[in-house]
Amino acid sequence: MRKQPYAISGKDMRHISMLDLKLEYQYMKKDIDDAIARCLEHQRWILGPEVNELEEKVADYFGVKHCIGVSSGTDALVLSLRALAIKYKGTEYFDKTDQIITAPFTFTATGDAILRAGATPVFVDIDPVAYNIDPEEVKEYLESASKVVGIIPVHLYGQSCDMDEIMAIAKEYNLFVLEDVAQAFGGMWKGKKLGSIGNAGIFSFFPSKNLGGFGDGGLIATSDAEIADLVRILLKHGGKDKYNAEHIGYNARLDTLQSAVLIAKLRYVEEFNRKRRDLAEFYNRELASLSGLTIARQFEYAYHVYHQYTIRVANGKRDDLQMFLKGKGISTMIYYPVPLHLMRVFEERCVRSNLLEEAERAAKEVLSLPIEPLMGENETKAVVKAIKCWSEQFKQ
Repeated sequence: MRKQPYAISGKDMRHISMLDLKLEYQYMKKDIDDAIARCLEHQRWILGPEVNELEEKVADYFGVKHCIGVSSGTDALVLSLRALAIKYKGTEYFDKTDQIITAPFTFTATGDAILRAGATPVFVDIDPVAYNIDPEEVKEYLESASKVVGIIPVHLYGQSCDMDEIMAIAKEYNLFVLEDVAQAFGGMWKGKKLGSIGNAGIFSFFPSKNLGGFGDGGLIATSDAEIADLVRILLKHGGKDKYNAEHIGYNARLDTLQSAVLIAKLRYVEEFNRKRRDLAEFYNRELASLSGLTIARQFEYAYHVYHQYTIRVANGKRDDLQMFLKGKGISTMIYYPVPLHLMRVFEERCVRSNLLEEAERAAKEVLSLPIEPLMGENETKAVVKAIKCWSEQFKQ
């Protein structure tokens, strides 16, 4: 990690952000500026050549046959589910009797997309260490359920779900698997890129993601030609012919300009993921011995890309630590403070597999630390020093 001046206290204290997009832009400025300049020259702003180029490059990166750029990660979820409904049910949408299993400890979009596709989300509890959907809980629910059509495993914080178990369950019960890889671009399970394992995988290019654009954007990856064809129809108003729609469609295209930026940034994604992993290793090494904290962990067979580095703070002290770090100029975030099943929008529209105690407990204890890939050594040491200082208070 590169060194740069930092003072932990005093009037010259440097603020440590969760992510520094200005710093990242300066790091890859020439590539990005050149990419934008090419767009200014050709002026093909809707489905310009950069869109197809990005799709081909990312398909090659993931090892899938098809990638389709769309307007956001949320739209990627909705479009994928719509395509799955058309393929497997022959209907425009699922209906409320169709159940789709996912985790309640994730961003709202995952559950919301299930509702928008016409189905009912079934929230199944999480593994308390990995924060991802617990396959044993999925099995238990399926033993007494008959309306489930699919599973959406969310690779939260950049770490893979247990995809061997998920795919085995899906095969046994004849379910589709739609991977939510919004937080895990470049992550792997047993050497296979996430998003290439299920029937399809969705990605978000929100600016803060491991591969982020300069605005909203998303992508769907699949090796299923029928799903790919349906998505391409749905994202352009529902028709192969723009003046003769076949399905209820959307205006959900990925912008040419966003594609150009993403192509430029794609060259750096492996480097930046390694930098994130280095930061996580440093945090793990320095924080592992502190009582009351549980460090982030990488599990066997998973290649964690640390979209977030998330610790747990026990004994109701999470908010106290967050305020302490804020006073030291250190940003943190809580992902996520409210599980989906406790949100008003899902109250009467979801099924709970059980009490979902682990998801609720995690929401009260998790805290994400700065994980900027270009953080200097002094900055990371300052974060650790501040946490150790806070921890000492509770030993006295």
